Amino acid sequence: MNDVDHYISKFPVHVQEILSKIRNMILQKVPEAEEKISYGMPGYYLNGKPLVYFAAFKNHIGFYATPNGHEKFTKELAVYKQGKGSVQFPLDEEIPYQLIVDIVKFRSDKIQNQ
Repeated sequence: MNDVDHYISKFPVHVQEILSKIRNMILQKVPEAEEKISYGMPGYYLNGKPLVYFAAFKNHIGFYATPNGHEKFTKELAVYKQGKGSVQFPLDEEIPYQLIVDIVKFRSDKIQNQ
């Protein structure tokens, strides 16, 4: 069991399913991403640069795409509670998986074109 597997295993089954789906989507979209625990949560890196992070909390999934990932999707993310470089997807609502994929693709393109 790697560190991300261990992180995911600490949550209730329905949250594990959400976290695993997000993880798999990230790795399918950017298979070369390096996966590790960073800042106490699963983090994904591309060419040594942060791609995205996610974390589970009592009532939401935190998703962190650094400021430019959130700036690009301001309109789409406006319905969610946000902090600097973070967005909260409530666990009692549908998780916007396609939006997550779109953000991951945007971040990947940004990093590869730097």
